[in-house]
Amino acid sequence: MNRELRTVIRLSSFVVVILSLTIHASAQWKEKVLYSFQGSPDGSVPAGGVVFDKAGNLYGATTGGGASSCISFGECGTVYRLTPPIKKGNSWTEVVLYVFRGNAANDGATPGGGLLIDSSGNLYGTTAYGGTGGCILLGTKMGCGAVYEMTPPRTKGGKWTESVLYSFQGGKDGDFPAGNLTFDKAGNLYGATQYGGGFGICNAPYFQNCGVIFKLSPPVKNGGKWKEKVLYSFKSGTDGANPNGGLVFDSKGAIYGTTFSGGNQGCKGDASVGCGTAFRLRPPTQNGGAWVERLLHVFNGRNDGGQPSAGVIFNSNGAIYGAAEGGLEMGGVVFRLGPASGGKWKETIVYGFGSDSYSYTPAVAVFDKIGNLYGTTNVGPSHSLAGSVFRLKPPSRKGGSWSLSLLHGFTSVPDAALPNTGLIFDKSGNVYGTTQAGGTATGCGHNGCGTVFEVMP
Repeated sequence: MNRELRTVIRLSSFVVVILSLTIHASAQWKEKVLYSFQGSPDGSVPAGGVVFDKAGNLYGATTGGGASSCISFGECGTVYRLTPPIKKGNSWTEVVLYVFRGNAANDGATPGGGLLIDSSGNLYGTTAYGGTGGCILLGTKMGCGAVYEMTPPRTKGGKWTESVLYSFQGGKDGDFPAGNLTFDKAGNLYGATQYGGGFGICNAPYFQNCGVIFKLSPPVKNGGKWKEKVLYSFKSGTDGANPNGGLVFDSKGAIYGTTFSGGNQGCKGDASVGCGTAFRLRPPTQNGGAWVERLLHVFNGRNDGGQPSAGVIFNSNGAIYGAAEGGLEMGGVVFRLGPASGGKWKETIVYGFGSDSYSYTPAVAVFDKIGNLYGTTNVGPSHSLAGSVFRLKPPSRKGGSWSLSLLHGFTSVPDAALPNTGLIFDKSGNVYGTTQAGGTATGCGHNGCGTVFEVMP
């Protein structure tokens, strides 16, 4: 299960643990909570990050909130928009664009990642549950998840329109989609489900099989249906299992990503076997051929880390960067993957977080123009912090060390807490993201309902 959804489950028991770590560099930026979610009928517990439209509005989704009468769920989540203030110093304005209705209405429920926006302003995302599928969890029909589209109104002030592009059925087509979607150049959508696919045993008896990478193709004719195709089904064992989503393409059309489990069978988590993998899927050389998977790295859960909970990104030179739990100092690692001699791939640890208690679950999100790498930790990495935004500066000479700067450490209510994996820049270099807890709301218990934040140099 990806970092956002796994953390949602444990929010009710969240406590801030006193940790000991010396940050190698400090460059505190100014942080501002742009919006604190209030819970139903507003949203709660944001999923993934946010995206900008051309006018500077921010869009995102929440796993909870919305209607309190959502069948089987209580609350099914929302899609929201944040509009920046006209006058400097005023507050951002939030509007709930859509409230999910769940499988009883053949609609999605519980968004499983952030949003993707196209050039026309349409929004795309996934829900972990809902849809027309018959998946049952703990005796209740929950649905198998869906991919949805939000279409903006044709006239100013009109309503947005939500459409379910595809409902997973829980068999070979996948179950429980999670993470962000990705476009190719032709407008096809790509994503991952953490379960389903027909192979392997993962998290039984609650879910079946070990996940897929899928492609959704738009209809040829107006009014037609999107078509799903499974590109690869993970088999667990020595193969990967439970892919994270957030896939990326290289210039030749190959897909790169990570799996939370699978690979090294000597590493066992709470509900999974294997420490996870980084993989590549190459497109077929002939029409109708199969995509070919290659494991670029199998995590061993020791110095190299394990159980990555987010995808990977490329730097300007085509090297792959990601993050995982564990590592030599147990606080999590940021890693780089690149081709090595003999056709093999090599993992290099870029940075290791130190902890004497548990992993901070780091994730990397984006590079800036000069090659600095930005990311988040879900908790820590310092005394009493409920997560952070960090920057890693590359070494000035070959063989040197990357240096870490803590840009902001979240302190929980009324500040934000438990940041999601996605970060984005605006034109001025400010960083935007979301957190699953914190804020000023009182309707979600003492941990708050989550926030959208900005961090400024």
